[in-house]
Amino acid sequence: MTSRGAAARPLDGRGIVVTRPAEQGTELVRLIEGHGGRAIAFPAIEIRDVDDPARVHALIDRLESFHAAIFISPNAVNKAMRAIVARRVLPAALSIVAIGGGSARELRRHGVETVIVPERYDSESLLELPEMKDVGGKRIVIFRGEGGRPLLGDALIARGAAVEYAECYRRIKPTLDAAPLIAAWSRDEIDGVVATSSEGLRNVHEMLGTVGRQQLAGTPLFVPHARIEATARELGLASIVLTQPGDEAIAAAIVRHFAAVA
Repeated sequence: MTSRGAAARPLDGRGIVVTRPAEQGTELVRLIEGHGGRAIAFPAIEIRDVDDPARVHALIDRLESFHAAIFISPNAVNKAMRAIVARRVLPAALSIVAIGGGSARELRRHGVETVIVPERYDSESLLELPEMKDVGGKRIVIFRGEGGRPLLGDALIARGAAVEYAECYRRIKPTLDAAPLIAAWSRDEIDGVVATSSEGLRNVHEMLGTVGRQQLAGTPLFVPHARIEATARELGLASIVLTQPGDEAIAAAIVRHFAAVA
């Protein structure tokens, strides 16, 4: 879309919309801008505290009764660790498991040095870890947002584990004015969109309205998981680039894509 000189870097002059929650989009924005792109933040999910944290606090107070604690997302890490640090220290015998690299990094930032994390950042890959296969009779707490996917917990229960959920945040669709974004599209200032969750993609699709959806349909959409790709196709989007998970991998995929079409 955007005109650039022959010697320009692949992302010079490229506008890339980042739909991650504001708390999580900063690293991807930095990487895009580091490659010369112009990152446009349009957070399609807003992270809020739960209305009543009493259940989470009660679970935190008896963490020593669990064999493992699983953190579903960086948001789960940040919300949970703030509450944990305010109330106690992590039990030394508690295994700490992160579903992805971003969650693992946040745990280390909070001082947790030993983190179990799968190579592929999703529930299915986490369930393939040796530590998650022999869980009969073990107690596991899962820190997550309200209404998270049941796959992980259901699979662990089927393997004989006792699972409890610590829902430490909630996700809502933000109130954003999509008009400036649609206007930028009409000026050929948007060359790509990043969606890192199906929920966020659905929110963007709804917020854009008819005209914005038409613009989205003609723009490369970068997604880090096949599940999000399936959601995109369900919404009628066809220009989809499936990337590896993680900010660095997403940014690298964007660079490769535009280098190929330059």
